[in-house]
Amino acid sequence: MTTVITVCDTCRTEGTEKPTDDTIEKDGAKLAALVEAAADGNSNVSVRRHSCLMGCQGGCNVALQAKGKLTYVLGRFEPNSDAASGIVEYATLHDKSALGQVPFKQWPAAIKGHFVTRIPTLDDTDK
Repeated sequence: MTTVITVCDTCRTEGTEKPTDDTIEKDGAKLAALVEAAADGNSNVSVRRHSCLMGCQGGCNVALQAKGKLTYVLGRFEPNSDAASGIVEYATLHDKSALGQVPFKQWPAAIKGHFVTRIPTLDDTDK
């Protein structure tokens, strides 16, 4: 199973004004396109877009998930290729880890300081 990168495509980075025109691309959509491009051809990850991860105070937000592994939510990214590459690199390491936990020394620099929360896995006994 691959690690799924869910990118909020409605996020705005802190300090940007709400667009008055719906034709203006949101920062989250920009980041999503960059993450999709960075993940192209990477069989360890897949990317999906979702409108609103409810982390508006710290956009741009992403979630990294895989069955039976820890889930991570990261935010406060600038929509640029360095952030996108770092997200995909970390997701690849997440995928290769048995529980989704990646040692700090392996974290790409682009994701350090961007973790919002870590969510434990649900056990088969959890209902």
